[in-house]
Amino acid sequence: MAIDHVDLARLDLNLLVALDALLEERSVTRAAARVGVGQPAMSASLARLRRLFDDELLTRAPDGMRPTPRALALAEPLRGALRQVQALVHREERFDPATVARTFTVSLPDSVEVLLGPRLIAYLRAHAPGVRLLLRSVDAARILEELDADRVDLALGFFTEGQAHHKRRLLYRDSYVVLFNAGLVGLDAPIGLDDYLRFPHVLTSLRETAHGVVDDALARLGRTRTLAVTTPRFLVVPFLVRAAPVIATMHARLATAFASALGLSVSPVPVDLDPVAVTMLWHASYDRDPAHRWLRDLLVRLAGEAPDFGVL
Repeated sequence: MAIDHVDLARLDLNLLVALDALLEERSVTRAAARVGVGQPAMSASLARLRRLFDDELLTRAPDGMRPTPRALALAEPLRGALRQVQALVHREERFDPATVARTFTVSLPDSVEVLLGPRLIAYLRAHAPGVRLLLRSVDAARILEELDADRVDLALGFFTEGQAHHKRRLLYRDSYVVLFNAGLVGLDAPIGLDDYLRFPHVLTSLRETAHGVVDDALARLGRTRTLAVTTPRFLVVPFLVRAAPVIATMHARLATAFASALGLSVSPVPVDLDPVAVTMLWHASYDRDPAHRWLRDLLVRLAGEAPDFGVL
């Protein structure tokens, strides 16, 4: 569609900035503070926006201000347009990691955090001391919504879903191994299938389900396993394995690091499991953001430099 410059020139683009703040804060007072104007000025902007879109946009509710359906439909394309304008304006600015001051909110599982976190923070303190990280547990069911709402800058983990504006990049691939306490289970590597099924298992599941890829592989063989415990936290697994006659099937990089640190053993898995892909996920509006692109490139480099990560 051709741009109608005359029509567009009549629009105060600052109104779109105000609308974005209002939709994010759902409060005239907080939106005014976010933009850096007084409350009367923000109230006036809301009145103009209502005339412009011929819609109330935000209505009063017991818990604050509630966006109308029209406002909810505007929120994502508006945020994307403002990001593109910001990137256009700042694209030519020189980016220097040593002087940049920025906080990144990153969602990730604890398994990826323990592998990448130490190397990442060491690099940032040495080369980009103004970069701060706000790390959060990843919620696979809500991560796309959080990226769209700009509550998360970058997500790391095991993602298979997304829309056209959700960009994905491979961090690394990993295989699986069996983690066990040889002294408690009386086994040595490699473990056979019968021994593998003789002991109860520890399952890590981020989706709160007592079923994993191992169960699918066993079902194809007509076999099943017994679960002792299911947990959403990868980092507790080796301590459970060290304390009880149970075994766990874990990503090889993490399991090998824990085995070395805690005196545990690893073995190949006696069933066929596909490698797992650990990826990065972000909103397409940050594709050309220099600092965001720098962080993504850095993570890929750190993920590939040392397969065992040497973290424990």
